Amino acid sequence: MFDDLTHPEFVAVRDGIRRYVSNELIPLERELGLDAETPWPNETLRRVWRRSAELGFYSACLPAALGGKGLSILEQCALKADLAASGTVLAPHVLGDLGGPPRVGNMLKYATPDQLERYFMPVIRGEKSTCFALTEPHSGSDALSIKTTAAVDGDELVIDGAKHYISGAPFADFAIVMCVTDASQTPPQISAVLVDLDLPGVTVSHEYVPMSGQHIDADIRFERVRVPRANLFGGIGNGFKLGMSRINVNRLLHCPTMLGLATFTYRAALDYARTRQQFGGPIARFQAIQHMLADMASALWACESMIAQTAALADAGADLKMKAAACKLFVSERCFEVADKAVQIHGNVGVTRGHPVERAFRTLRMFRIVTGTSEIQRNTIARAILDPVGQ
Repeated sequence: MFDDLTHPEFVAVRDGIRRYVSNELIPLERELGLDAETPWPNETLRRVWRRSAELGFYSACLPAALGGKGLSILEQCALKADLAASGTVLAPHVLGDLGGPPRVGNMLKYATPDQLERYFMPVIRGEKSTCFALTEPHSGSDALSIKTTAAVDGDELVIDGAKHYISGAPFADFAIVMCVTDASQTPPQISAVLVDLDLPGVTVSHEYVPMSGQHIDADIRFERVRVPRANLFGGIGNGFKLGMSRINVNRLLHCPTMLGLATFTYRAALDYARTRQQFGGPIARFQAIQHMLADMASALWACESMIAQTAALADAGADLKMKAAACKLFVSERCFEVADKAVQIHGNVGVTRGHPVERAFRTLRMFRIVTGTSEIQRNTIARAILDPVGQ
């Protein structure tokens, strides 16, 4: 995937990550008996973050001024696809996708020097983890309907409310919490607040597991939680703008993970078709199997091409709203179809709980919902093509 990226510095990073996964990450998972559906010990995660930071991978998406390598969006896509295709369960933690620099990269410009030093530099160094807390029990796609509040009380803010399905919350040290700071406005004024998750009044609960089996989401409740007013992130009333500033690139950067997972299932199906013997020979000789593999290869190539073009537009500074929505919609649906065919080719093996292809199938199904449902993406695309001026 993305084999035409040949810049020497990028190639060195890519090769280094591949060596790290092969020589350190896979042996670590085997040594500890880790799989995707058991809670990962926090110390193990922090060990991966620190090692990745030490090797220069963890902050690779950031500019050099912040200790990163200034990788382009397209180069980041290539690395994320590689990691997902590796089949390792800790792959998302190598680049910090679940709580590291990619979570905050394009928002760092809003941080004060004090916030940068206290909160974000430790994230960049792999010492702390964060999460982005927007979704609430009654507020999913309708982000402006959140109810969590931040009330000013002298030099402090008092946080009350609850957040739901927050990715990375189980192992986060602090959250970027979207709060209503003035409900009298229409729409309500929303601000972002940095909240340490070990403060009195904060409760992080793990009462559900998504269909992927991963313990990566949690709810967060805030009851009269006091934080310094200096923890207001991005200025009063800029929370929604700050949150939306990350959404288009964030949607795009989920796509190479889907591509990598689907590629993993395709490779597994290809190997299985070549080796599984039925009726006196490998099942790969049957046209029905060949056509499924051909459809899978075609879909993966289309997804890779779409991701590459959208990433190139992002790197050029183009407006991504419609393109990122189209990419997320297309890639999530096609990659799920690839995984579905991989399950079919594997037969009974493919529907056995815990098989790598079965696990990838469940994970890919989630991507049609997380970070914006397919229906929301279609709404965004429809608005753009029906009212391009209004966009």
